[in-house]
Amino acid sequence: MLTWLRMHSGTICVLLVVIAVIAAAIAAIVHERRNGNSGCGCGCQNCAMRDSCHEKQDDTK
Repeated sequence: MLTWLRMHSGTICVLLVVIAVIAAAIAAIVHERRNGNSGCGCGCQNCAMRDSCHEKQDDTK
């Protein structure tokens, strides 16, 4: 087992780095969504899909 780990240590390290990068990207997306930011980052004023992304807000307040 120890020999196998030594032989594949480079592959294991690269795999761990890739998994960490993917986890960080997913965490950033979730964080942005929870803060109410859109996924595209360009704002909703001129977006064709703005009604399907966000609930309509009552402007009468």
